[in-house]
Amino acid sequence: MRSPQPRKQFAQHWLRSEKALSKIVKSALLSPSDRLLEIGPGTGILTTQLLSVAQSVVAVEIDTDLCKNLVKRFGDLDNFLLLQGDILTLDIKGQLQDFPNFQNLNKVVANIPYNITGPIVEQLLGTIAEPNPNPYELIVLLVQKEVAQRITAHAGSKTFGALSVRVQYLADCDYICDVPAKAFYPPPKVDSAVIRLRPRPIEHPASNPSYLETLLKLGFSSKRKMLRNNLQSVVSRDQLTQLLEQLEINPQVRAEDLSVEQWVNLANLLETTELVTDI
Repeated sequence: MRSPQPRKQFAQHWLRSEKALSKIVKSALLSPSDRLLEIGPGTGILTTQLLSVAQSVVAVEIDTDLCKNLVKRFGDLDNFLLLQGDILTLDIKGQLQDFPNFQNLNKVVANIPYNITGPIVEQLLGTIAEPNPNPYELIVLLVQKEVAQRITAHAGSKTFGALSVRVQYLADCDYICDVPAKAFYPPPKVDSAVIRLRPRPIEHPASNPSYLETLLKLGFSSKRKMLRNNLQSVVSRDQLTQLLEQLEINPQVRAEDLSVEQWVNLANLLETTELVTDI
């Protein structure tokens, strides 16, 4: 059977670096009891390593040609299950009803398409307003380097943004390593990186999560402006200055300077004050 070629329509870039593969597998902290979800297994180079350790691997692949090759390669293994479909629309839980040995997935390990990174992360973690009610124990993703930097950024850095807050509100985030473009075939136009997300109970919950999400959107709408300018549609500059001082935050602060906890504290205070305009 002829080897399938990467397709642009699926943003396929297949990892060829053994060093990068080793980093991914090591960062997943795999054990023989793990039941894994792999998104976009492609040619199966990562799948091979996952199957050698984990109790089971559920692989979701949208490309029918790749599915044929994956079945040929792994179809006889008891701990491998292939689901054909789009990860963003596939009902994985429903698909696994007839496969008890592959249920209760506890980890995700994947080299995901860069053009749908945001939706995939949101599907795996949930949102601030609606966290995943059955969170994964650990998620390891190979993503575009710029996105990895934003997700794992610390408050005060230029890369810290609304995405940073949304993800870090729900999970502890680790930047594992860089992966250069030359590690893939065909090489993408950007470098990549491996990140690890550890979903956890929300440490400082927002009293109104939907309000926090809206506030983040407004707060980061123009990163060059001070926060009190970006939030004028919610609260006046003078009133916000008073509230920031109450929280012991510099009134001239910009959105990226507030930590996740400070964003939650500000949202909770704003949401309860009578000075706030409805949003």
